[in-house]
Amino acid sequence: MDSLNEAFEQAVRYCEENTEKLNISIIAIETWIKKLTPYKFEGSKVYLLIDNDFARNVIIGHYKEILETAFENVLGFPVQIELLIRSQENENEKAPAEAAANEQFGNLTFENFVKGKSNELAYAFSTAVAGNIDSNGTVNTNQTFNPLFIYGDSGLGKTHLMKAIENEVKKKNQNIKIIYTTGENFLNELIEAIQSKNTTEFHNKYRGADFLLIDDIQFIAGKETVQQEFFHTFNDLYNARKQIVLTSDIAPSKINLLEDRIRSRFSLGVQVDIQPPDFETRMAIVKRKAELVGLQLGDNIARLIAEKIKTNIRQLEGTVNKMKGLTEFTNETPSMAMAQKVVKEIMIENQPQEITVDRIINEVAMVFKITPEDIRSTNRSKNISKARKVAIYLLKEVKGMTYLDIGSELNKNHSTMTIHYQSIADEMQKNKDFRHVIEDLEKNLKNN
Repeated sequence: MDSLNEAFEQAVRYCEENTEKLNISIIAIETWIKKLTPYKFEGSKVYLLIDNDFARNVIIGHYKEILETAFENVLGFPVQIELLIRSQENENEKAPAEAAANEQFGNLTFENFVKGKSNELAYAFSTAVAGNIDSNGTVNTNQTFNPLFIYGDSGLGKTHLMKAIENEVKKKNQNIKIIYTTGENFLNELIEAIQSKNTTEFHNKYRGADFLLIDDIQFIAGKETVQQEFFHTFNDLYNARKQIVLTSDIAPSKINLLEDRIRSRFSLGVQVDIQPPDFETRMAIVKRKAELVGLQLGDNIARLIAEKIKTNIRQLEGTVNKMKGLTEFTNETPSMAMAQKVVKEIMIENQPQEITVDRIINEVAMVFKITPEDIRSTNRSKNISKARKVAIYLLKEVKGMTYLDIGSELNKNHSTMTIHYQSIADEMQKNKDFRHVIEDLEKNLKNN
């Protein structure tokens, strides 16, 4: 593992991807788990920092075992979580985690990005953007590449390229103002600025950038205020010939609930996708990651990993990290048996959740801001009735249930199920935004 910070990020991601299995909600992860700061790793103990006793007691009482499970799945061996209160007497407590984060991101360069057919265009455009610094060390943006929009599934190297651009630009001129953030952080900062009545500082920060890099820009979709702010920020930077780089998990044309005026701005520059790596690239990634963490892997072991894990670079790296952790914990040398065990665990961890009736109803209830019990009830209020019809549609489309079974599940007359299903299908044809909502629900159910 390159750093405790990386292990913590992977543990958080494991929690987010296994909420049902761990019995933890996304809200709990945002409220409690993400407020922790990695501090140090000694023996089999992971020390995390928290702000106060109240938060510490909540996490110990409800989430400590979940965190230990997540870390065990990331590291490959059991650990004990210890929570420390962040104190004023030791202002440097946060420094190790920050240094680890800087070290982790500092390691993301063009030199250690493994190129292949699946990502060569994204790599080429990224290096071109990073090279837009003239001999005097000032930004000389080529508007052909502005904005640069990189899209593709999670875990394929988009963030690596973003950080490589940042590191390359900083290497050329430390005084260039380059901002890297995420769509979520952009939103949260804006909310905080509005609440504290300090939007001027927010504007000055982002609209004064020479390079603005935003990861997961799709996060702003459907949020009117933040889209308005981003639109004006984009215009100011673009007109001033400052470089903008964005990433998303899908193409701009497929980002639902995104304002057309923003979508049109994305088409001003270059849009390039990253595909899952081919076998040769996967082999190179496994070997490179093993080299970085000091793990000696034979070609047969690297080949096994590359053959089994085909679509996600993070899973390839996670396998190598887990094997590294096992070798340090057990003093064993890497073997085919160890590789097979770790690969199996990684693949099981990333299996999509089973699409159950309860899961479909829960997802619909969350979108419509009601409870699952409302959907199963006899309540005929407009919002609940609409949610119930959407649940019927998804139970038919996603789970393949018969109208008789759906009626039985919801305690409704099955003869009306066809009518409700068709009403949703008809509305999807007429209302593009509504269709996007249903498509997002289907995607979330099938891919998680």
